[in-house]
Amino acid sequence: YTVTTVCLKAGLHTAFWSIFTHLSIWGSILAWLIVIVIYSHVYPLLPIGEAMAGMDKICFSSFYFWLGLICIPVGILIPDLSLIVLQRSLFKSLPQAVRESEIKQRDPASVMVESKHSVTERASLLKGVKSVFNLRSSTSQQQHRPPVEVELSHGFAFSQEEGGAVAQSDVIRAYNTNIPKPGGM
Repeated sequence: YTVTTVCLKAGLHTAFWSIFTHLSIWGSILAWLIVIVIYSHVYPLLPIGEAMAGMDKICFSSFYFWLGLICIPVGILIPDLSLIVLQRSLFKSLPQAVRESEIKQRDPASVMVESKHSVTERASLLKGVKSVFNLRSSTSQQQHRPPVEVELSHGFAFSQEEGGAVAQSDVIRAYNTNIPKPGGM
């Protein structure tokens, strides 16, 4: 039951499902069942797994095995599912809010404007980083050079979704690449 529970928990926390995700999660559960069959028939050929001889027939013909295969993972994952539902209902992250607006076929730009006004955990951490930089510069240096600004960035490189709300070309055009890069500190 452990393999089934772990695979279903991985599926529960997966944000983007692809054919590879399906193959790995459902394939792992299927592979576990196949291993039970193979391991149950190894003993006559090799001197290992004596206790497992014929166990596949016993397990697969038992109502309680199949009931446990369904009820145990579901029972274990109910707290995780409850927590995820609460987090996504009450404390939506920006990607979740954008995804929800796309599903409802609304403009995700309104969600992004609203998120700029709210202070997120990342923004509060970056304020701490900015204050460290401001402490390092003395008052005379502050007169000659502007304070260091830390740009908020989200996601990872190559994380644009094909066919998503914002096209890759729009993201690239949003930045002026003609501005010379700053020197060292």
